[in-house]
Amino acid sequence: MIGMLKRHEADLKAGSVSQHGISTATLYTWKSKYGGMEVAEVQRLKGLEDENRRLKQLVADLTLDKEALKSVTRKNGWSLPV
Repeated sequence: MIGMLKRHEADLKAGSVSQHGISTATLYTWKSKYGGMEVAEVQRLKGLEDENRRLKQLVADLTLDKEALKSVTRKNGWSLPV
């Protein structure tokens, strides 16, 4: 990905990059997201995005668990501290 962007930045036409199986639209999407980054920076970004996705999933799961517990306690007439 970074290699293709560097080739494109070195005045390689976007159409010739498609010879490598990459569409022009994909190239410009990568350019807008990863332009100017080095490989290590992209790897770090990908790692952070994965961690963020995992943490969001944990929050969603815990929120569902909390709502389920609230529902059960209301149904049984119990009260829990907030």
